[in-house]
Amino acid sequence: MLNIIIFGPPGAGKGTQSEGLINKFNLTHLSTGDVFRMNIKQETPLGVLAKNYIDKGELVPDEVTIGMVKNFIIENSNESGFIFDGFPRTIAQGDALDKILAELDLSIDIVLALQVEEDELVRRLLDRGKRSGRKDDQDEETIRNRFKVYQNETEPLLSFYQNQDKLVRVAGMGSVQDIFNRLTSAIETL
Repeated sequence: MLNIIIFGPPGAGKGTQSEGLINKFNLTHLSTGDVFRMNIKQETPLGVLAKNYIDKGELVPDEVTIGMVKNFIIENSNESGFIFDGFPRTIAQGDALDKILAELDLSIDIVLALQVEEDELVRRLLDRGKRSGRKDDQDEETIRNRFKVYQNETEPLLSFYQNQDKLVRVAGMGSVQDIFNRLTSAIETL
């Protein structure tokens, strides 16, 4: 079983690259957004709880998010591996993920961190905002604020995984195919 975490700031190409990696390595995509929507739609106990927080404009607590992720992993534990996109976002979530996987005699094999210059990220997101209509991708100030949140909350996880010798930094500049080739090469050296 191959378990991958893909990291990068907004606009780094995590979603695009995840699609290719899912197909190449036959992985199950674990996106917290998708897991939230599924639980809310199915009105699971955790989904109902999450919806209450979301409806109030509050952040969903870690224990609810972690519970949903744990259930998803257990329900899909017969798959050939996972790619985690958008989870973990904090060291507490990283710790929790390690414990969940250890209970199933699994672990994270590699953490891929896409490295992209901030001005390029802004350009990509503004372009995506024009194409998709996403409001959060149409304002440069909002975009740069999202980078600050990423730097403060998620970047500390890079050290967390570096200390576990699982972190591989991958240049996220260039064509989609060039980036994919670099990611694939990093995985195939395991």
